[in-house]
Amino acid sequence: MRDAANERLQRVSLRARVTLLAAFCVAGAVAVVSLGAYMTVSRNLHDQLEDNLRQRAQAAVTAPKVNNDVTEIPGAFLAAGDIRIGVLDTDGQIYYPKGTSPPPTQPADLEVARGAVQENFWTDTRTGFQVLALPYGDGQAMLIAQSTKPLNTTLGKLSVVLFVISGLGVLVAAAAGTAVARTGLRPVQRLTEATERVALTGDLRPIPVSGDDELALLSQRFNAMLGALAESQERQRRLVADAGHELRTPLTSMRTNLELLLASERPDAPTLSDQDKAEIHADVRAQLDELTTLIGDLVELAREDAPQVVHEPVDLVEVVERAVDRARRRASDVRLAVEVQPWSLLGDSSALERAVLNLLDNAVKFSPPGGEVRLSLRQLGDGSAVVEVADSGPGIAEADLPHVFERFYRSQEARTLPGSGLGLAIVKQVAERHGGMAYVGRAPEGGALFALRLPGRPTPLPPMPATSSPSGDAHR
Repeated sequence: MRDAANERLQRVSLRARVTLLAAFCVAGAVAVVSLGAYMTVSRNLHDQLEDNLRQRAQAAVTAPKVNNDVTEIPGAFLAAGDIRIGVLDTDGQIYYPKGTSPPPTQPADLEVARGAVQENFWTDTRTGFQVLALPYGDGQAMLIAQSTKPLNTTLGKLSVVLFVISGLGVLVAAAAGTAVARTGLRPVQRLTEATERVALTGDLRPIPVSGDDELALLSQRFNAMLGALAESQERQRRLVADAGHELRTPLTSMRTNLELLLASERPDAPTLSDQDKAEIHADVRAQLDELTTLIGDLVELAREDAPQVVHEPVDLVEVVERAVDRARRRASDVRLAVEVQPWSLLGDSSALERAVLNLLDNAVKFSPPGGEVRLSLRQLGDGSAVVEVADSGPGIAEADLPHVFERFYRSQEARTLPGSGLGLAIVKQVAERHGGMAYVGRAPEGGALFALRLPGRPTPLPPMPATSSPSGDAHR
């Protein structure tokens, strides 16, 4: 049953819940105040009635007696028009003024007449009178009774007034709660409309924000989310557009070569020489390799929009060694000089190896035959380490420095060289995914200097034996 009640409550709108909450809170507060006021007034009126009855009873007991030609009666009878008064004997006989009604009696009043008790104060629920019995001479008791109907009438009117005021207070509270809910929840309404707009139209325009409360902060965070989503969509559009542009060239060239080969197989077409066929085959293989590299780079970059958080210990020295070994197999005419210090971090070892290998491949590509590529892994002393790769090439022009990490960006010098233009973009992406950064500068040798800065901590590293590659590479 409780689950059903919770389900029904959840179906009620937030605005209605705020209104009901305000109404219930005010209703509870008004009910408590009204009940307290009613009980206080009722208690005071009953106390006043009792005090008035006692004062009249004392006055009646001490008043002198007068003669009415029948029997002696207290003179207070003549001024007791709003009460009932009488004298009770020990034998149960009661005397009261002619033309009036006798006060109610009970057996305990006889005890007052006999002198056993000093007074008896009680309420007759049948007639609605409060009765006070006091000793009055020998063998008698003075009884004075006063009706509680005026008091009950006053309390009834008071209860009606309090009920009306409470009802008006609840209505005012409900109206105020509705106004507050409508005003306070307006940012929530705008958020709801914005989410519906995004779902239906894909429009990622930010919503207006006013104020500095929690709802305004929620709106600001929502706008930030819309901005991040718009930026992600823009990156995807640029990636698709750039990828289509980059894929078009090798595909067009491959299609041309394949059509040429197929055309040469026709009976009436001129035949190609073995050398021409070999060149076409080599060109197709090179284009396939370029497509394979480009598609792999695109797949790696596509992980930026949904990165997989990897938290496994990575020895950066081992990562660098694997990348260096792979780069040596690709660069037979360039020396690789390596110097490392122990460093470890939490991350993705394969992604880090890909980033370091991209830096090495880029350095080898721009280094002349017989040149040297220098890689160093060193600690910076601020909780981070840096992997620096310097080449002996011509360096990077000042105009190209701000753009080298952009997707598909290739300088004038690199347009004639193999590559997809995505390698350095992958380096930047890997660095940012691991909480680091990538930057570029000039090496002391005059070539380009790329650096990959990563957080982590030092780890013990066994000494690395000096080795040399077949091309004379120095490994320190």
